[in-house]
Amino acid sequence: MYFRVKRTGAYAYLQLVESFRERGQVHQRVLSTIGRLDELQASGQLEGLMRSGLRFCEQLAVIDAHAAGQTEPVQVQRVGPDLVFGRLWETLQLGNIIQRSLLGRRYEFDVERAIYLTVIHRLFAAGSDRAAERWREAYRLPGTQRLELHHLYRAMAFLGEPLKEQPATAVLKTPRCTKDRIEEELFEQRRDLFSAIDLVFFDTTSIYFEGEGGEQIGQYGKSKDHRPDLKQMVVGLALDLHGWPLCCELWPGNTADVTTLLPVVNRLRQRFRVRGVSIVADRGTISASTIARLESKEMDCDYILGARMRSVKEVRERVLADRGRYQEITPERQSSKDPSPLKVKEVSIQGRRYIVCLNEEQRRKDAADRQAIVEHLRQQLKRGDKDLVGNKGYRKYLRVAKGEHFTIDEEKITEEARYDGKWVLQTNLADQPMLIALAYKELWMVEDMFRTMKSILETRPIYHKCDETIRGHVFCSFLALLLRRALEQRLEQKGESWEWAEIVRGLDNLQEVEALFQGKRFVLRSQVLGQAHKAFMGAGVALPPTLREKV
Repeated sequence: MYFRVKRTGAYAYLQLVESFRERGQVHQRVLSTIGRLDELQASGQLEGLMRSGLRFCEQLAVIDAHAAGQTEPVQVQRVGPDLVFGRLWETLQLGNIIQRSLLGRRYEFDVERAIYLTVIHRLFAAGSDRAAERWREAYRLPGTQRLELHHLYRAMAFLGEPLKEQPATAVLKTPRCTKDRIEEELFEQRRDLFSAIDLVFFDTTSIYFEGEGGEQIGQYGKSKDHRPDLKQMVVGLALDLHGWPLCCELWPGNTADVTTLLPVVNRLRQRFRVRGVSIVADRGTISASTIARLESKEMDCDYILGARMRSVKEVRERVLADRGRYQEITPERQSSKDPSPLKVKEVSIQGRRYIVCLNEEQRRKDAADRQAIVEHLRQQLKRGDKDLVGNKGYRKYLRVAKGEHFTIDEEKITEEARYDGKWVLQTNLADQPMLIALAYKELWMVEDMFRTMKSILETRPIYHKCDETIRGHVFCSFLALLLRRALEQRLEQKGESWEWAEIVRGLDNLQEVEALFQGKRFVLRSQVLGQAHKAFMGAGVALPPTLREKV
């Protein structure tokens, strides 16, 4: 049965109609004509009729009473984060892996739940462990109700604690820890999908400390955050070909990037028991001795490495001087959504293989930026040159003239033009130049992960005072990245597009209100906002009903 509006002349009448089937045909019959719709609305009789009928529809009665403020709220909780990422946590078997790592240990609190709370907090609010304890109060996170701040600190120390039953030589002053065993088990459960790591994308960054930064891990070094006044640590992140985080390596802040690549390759083979590792890394991790070791019989490692165009003589004078023709891989963009243009050519020098890549769009931009700087520099030189030396962008195009004054360095301008829109790769792989270039471009995945770790997840600032808790703190951000990537991969497989900020906003605003009505407890769900529905679809979780009775 349903209501229908029937118009007769200038008036509309409200009717109660029933549908029925007779001889295979659907028919309707009017059970009652209630009255003129305008009169029923004006007199309030229609509203009274509906409310009278609510007595026989309990769920609708609860919704109506709640909207009118006639229910007694008992509890309001945000449920989106746990519903989606709690399912992914189970799917990845993170809880089971952590519990196995706890065998033989006795804690008076649930360590796995403490780690879970910290990881989910990183995805939605970030900040310190102290902030996580307060944040939890508004969320439904099963098993975390009795956790206190010191429990979170002890859970972080557990993750970063050196393993005593499996001693191993420290690599770059970093021992084998509980977190390493968890990473290995995570890899082991995916081993049936592949038996070797085809490509590993690796890069490093630095994270500074507000305090001393532990006993050994916090050291002064080259800061990528432009904070040389603070102690820091160096973090290395390795991803596979599909953007799946494999492991994070944590080293003291004075560790040079060029010393990290070989230990990572060795540890990947030892920890994950794989033979073939093809490494893709940025120019900051390269030295001549590193390449020689990678090509040695001992390591026999395939690689795609970014070359230093300006500082390596062979690249600067011979590779870039090659006059071979470029092969167009990606044409000029027709719209902003198209991939950036790309041309490549191969250059071989005494058995060393280089791939020169050119982005014409970036070349034009580099040339225009330099021209703007030089034009402004010429104008400024007419007014005086003392203030120009302190500007790094200006200083590179200046040279000392007679009388200790400065003038434009025309040779430097010509030299810089050789690098516009280009980057050079060195590799020992036999694949086509196009595949080498496109593989290296995927290195942005690691850089994006670092931006996520340092900005969205806000791993910093870190106030922990012990090396163990520092390692555990950063590893929780790694696990948060793992959950995020798990959701993204599932959405990619379904052909969905998404914005991470909208997923977070939608899940964070999904609430359930527990209310009392006529002596019974009911749970009402809030409206689904943002792209929360896509997150539920990707995780394979059904949205809670709008209203349910709590038994």
